[in-house]
Amino acid sequence: MKKQSLQGKKILILGGANQHLKFVEAARRLGIYTIVTDYLADSPCKKICDEPLMLDINDIGGIVSYCKTNHVDGIVSGFLDPCQIPYALICRELGLPCYGTPEQFYRFTNKASFKELCRRNGVNVIPDYTEDDFHTNHIEYPVFVKPVDSRGSRGQTVCHTPEEMEKAILFAKENSSNGEILIEQYMGDCDEVQITHFVIDGRIYLERTVDSYRGDESKNLQKVVSCSISPSKYTHEYLANSSASVYRMIKDLGFRNGPIFMQGFYKEGQFYFFDPGLRFPGVEFERIYKRIWDIDLAELLIVFSLTGRFPEGMELPSEGVNLGGSIGAVFFPVLRGGVIRSVRGLEEYRSLPQVISCMTRYGEGDKVAWTCDVNQRFAEIDMLGHSLSEVKELINQYYREVEILGEDGESMCFDRFQTERLT
Repeated sequence: MKKQSLQGKKILILGGANQHLKFVEAARRLGIYTIVTDYLADSPCKKICDEPLMLDINDIGGIVSYCKTNHVDGIVSGFLDPCQIPYALICRELGLPCYGTPEQFYRFTNKASFKELCRRNGVNVIPDYTEDDFHTNHIEYPVFVKPVDSRGSRGQTVCHTPEEMEKAILFAKENSSNGEILIEQYMGDCDEVQITHFVIDGRIYLERTVDSYRGDESKNLQKVVSCSISPSKYTHEYLANSSASVYRMIKDLGFRNGPIFMQGFYKEGQFYFFDPGLRFPGVEFERIYKRIWDIDLAELLIVFSLTGRFPEGMELPSEGVNLGGSIGAVFFPVLRGGVIRSVRGLEEYRSLPQVISCMTRYGEGDKVAWTCDVNQRFAEIDMLGHSLSEVKELINQYYREVEILGEDGESMCFDRFQTERLT
C-alpha cells in the first residue's frame, strides 16, 4: 500500500468524544495538524489535539466560515450519529471529500427510512406497529418503543401492557428530535448481533461480526450491552444466508466508501436488523483490528478526507472478520448508582497485554445516576485473547482485581457479567 505524504495538512474532526481519539492519533502519525470542535470545553480529544474549537457541530455556517478563513484541508467524522449529517453538509459547502451524502446519512440515522430501504432489498427488519395499532388494540405484547432516531438506549422502553405503552410513547417522543417514534415487536429472547462492513471503491469487506450480551432484565438493564464477542458464532450463517441482500442494499444506497454497521437479532436461522449507521459502531474495536492486521481504519478515513480516495492498492483481508483465529471482546462493567469514593486495581488491570484499550466513563468523586442506559457503564474494556476461555478468564480477573467502592464503603459493582453466557 503506497501512502501519499500529507505532512502539514489541516484536518477538522467533528466531535471530541473518546471514540475520536483514534482520529487525532492517526492524523498525528501522518504529520497532520488536528483541529477538534464541539460545544464541550473538556472533550477528551481537545486535550491532545493541536487546536480546540468551541463551535457546535450543528453550527454549519460557523464551521464553514472557520474552515475557509483557516484553510482547512479536510473534515472527518465516523463514530457518532449526530455528527454525520452536519459532516456531509459542511463538506458539500466547502467542496471537500466526504464518504457519504446527506441523503445517505439520513437513511442510516432515521430508523424508519432505514427499514424502508431494507425491505426494498429483501433485508429482514423487526416487525413493527403504528400508534393507530395501539389505539385500536391491534398489538401483540411485549413491544419495544423508541424514538425514530434514538441512540445510546435513550427514550427506549419495553412494554408488556397498554398502560405501560401510554407512558412509553410520551417518553420516546420527548427523546426524538422530530417527535417520531417506532413501535416494534420485542425480541428480547433472541440473540443480538452486530455486523460491520468497510467499503473501498465499491468493494464490500466484512470487517466485524459480534455477539452482544445484554444486562439482566430484572435489574432493568435489558437495553444495555454488557459484553460483546467477535467474531460472532453466526458469521458463517450471515455470509451464507443474508450477506447477499445486505450487499444489494449497500449498492442500492449508492454507498462506495467507508464504514457501515447494523445491529440486529438472530432468530430461527434469520437475521432481523433494527439499528444502522454509516459509521463505525462507536467502540474501540478498530484498535483490536489494527493489532491483528496492522491496518488502521481510522487512518484510512483521515486519508480519504484529505484526498478523496483511499491509499493506492488498499485492500482489507478477505478473512479479516475472523481475526486470525483470535477472539476479540468489548466488556462493559456496570455500576450501581452512587458516588465513587475509590477505584483500586484498574491501572494494573489495564496494563495486561491482552487489554487493548480501557476507556473509563467515571473516576473517583464522580456521581453515577440510576439511568439504566449506557451511562450505567463504568468503562469500555477491549481485549484480545487466543481463545474464548482466555477472554472469560480476563473478565473474571477484572472482578477479582478491580475494586470500586461507594461513599458507603460498599462495592458499586452491579449486575456482574456471568461469563458462562459466552458460547
